[in-house]
Amino acid sequence: MLVTVFRSRLRPEAESDYRAWALRMSELASGMPGHIAHKTFVSEDGERVTLAEFESNESQMAWRDLPEHVEAQAKGREDFYLEYRIQVCEVLRTTRFERDP
Repeated sequence: MLVTVFRSRLRPEAESDYRAWALRMSELASGMPGHIAHKTFVSEDGERVTLAEFESNESQMAWRDLPEHVEAQAKGREDFYLEYRIQVCEVLRTTRFERDP
């Protein structure tokens, strides 16, 4: 499994336009073969972190190269982001705990 860590900061004036694009990208990612899950968090200082899990490098790269996602990436660089950083990480181990209700 691969985890993509996408850390970003938005331009203040981009917030409203960004939301529609982000919702569309979330819909697209969810429908990709090999997509496991993704979730976005926003810190008090405005940094956004999206964690996206994919079954394989091939499925992650298919998402990266999807034409509508490529268009959104260009739009993000042009209009939305002050900065971003992407890290693609291979999961070496998973431990899980769930309490029964």
